[in-house]
Amino acid sequence: MTGSRPMSSRNSLWVLGLAAIVAAGAFAAWEPGAPALRKTVGVAAAGPPQPPRPQAEERKPIIRMDEERIALAKIEQTKAGPATIATRLSVPAVIAPDADRVAHVSVKLSGTVAELRKNIGDEIAKGAVLGALESREVADAKSEFMAARLSNDLQQDLTARDKSLWEGRAVPEQQYIKSRNAAAQTAMRLDIARQKLLALGIEESEIASISHAPEGALRLQNIRAPISGQVVERKVERGAAVGRDSLETELFVIIDLSRVWVEMTVNSSDLPAVREGQEVAVSVRGGSSVGTGKVIFVSPLLDKETRASRVVATLDNPDRLWRPGSFVTAAIAVESRQVPVVVPATAVQTVDGRKVVFVRMSEGFEKRDVVLGGRDDGMVEVTSGLAAGETIASSNTFPLKAELSKPGDED
Repeated sequence: MTGSRPMSSRNSLWVLGLAAIVAAGAFAAWEPGAPALRKTVGVAAAGPPQPPRPQAEERKPIIRMDEERIALAKIEQTKAGPATIATRLSVPAVIAPDADRVAHVSVKLSGTVAELRKNIGDEIAKGAVLGALESREVADAKSEFMAARLSNDLQQDLTARDKSLWEGRAVPEQQYIKSRNAAAQTAMRLDIARQKLLALGIEESEIASISHAPEGALRLQNIRAPISGQVVERKVERGAAVGRDSLETELFVIIDLSRVWVEMTVNSSDLPAVREGQEVAVSVRGGSSVGTGKVIFVSPLLDKETRASRVVATLDNPDRLWRPGSFVTAAIAVESRQVPVVVPATAVQTVDGRKVVFVRMSEGFEKRDVVLGGRDDGMVEVTSGLAAGETIASSNTFPLKAELSKPGDED
């Protein structure tokens, strides 16, 4: 064409590309079922905005149980609350008799065992008659006492008469003074005879009844128990000679085991933390028996070989469960602190590697993850996950743990 500038090859290519894009868009609009072109040519089409997908609600793991099922499973319940947790020092120990509750019954004279009323294993009360000795020494002492008492009674009567006569001016004062001195001497001899009987082991009640006792009983002396307890040794038989001249003097050994000692061995490095009055938890090795005692003695001396010290605690033993000679473990409470939430150790279970407790709810029990702290005497501190006052399953919690593995129980 005259006067027109020929089209460059670069412009020709741009025009052809644009035409191809327009043609493709027209074809897409004509094709049945194709989405309409909503954007400028050359921009990808976007669908309608989608609403945010709701997150799944966190479901609490509830084990549904009514009161009847709880009773059948024997699940005990308790409230979590504050308590004192102690830091304890565990040391080896042995049970020993309380030295104040051991009695060796011995004789203080020469004689022959005439009667034995108690045997090994018998439980006896203080003052009970264990047996009787036949002794010439006892007979002589009783006879001397009876003579001294008779002489004193007579002299006291004479002194009372002389006093009455002297007051009535019937006898001189010198006679009354002489009679009064004689009465003092007879009273002194009576007291000496009485003290001799007491030294031989005869009690006041027996002394008072000597004059009324049968003649054959004068040579007998009853052997009485000085304490209540159990006869653990009987060292003589009936007819045995006992007393002085290298003869057996010990007849019985009695032990009261209602309270025992716990003898502990504490290393010198641990001694600064141990003091009298501290609480001691005592447990049998390999057993379930647990008792609580109190430290009464910390020896200031160290053993030359072990460099350890002897520590003694008292332990009540009303049921005779703690036998002398038993090896035990003693845990001394060297430090204690008050914590807000404590539960029985039996209430804690492990589920999927986490420590949990089961909290009582209206429809059953809720599994609750908890963080534990210190432990002491069957109790454990809960530092988080549980509040004071909440009721939990405290024992027989294995059925609750088993219920978690059943499908649908946490719905």
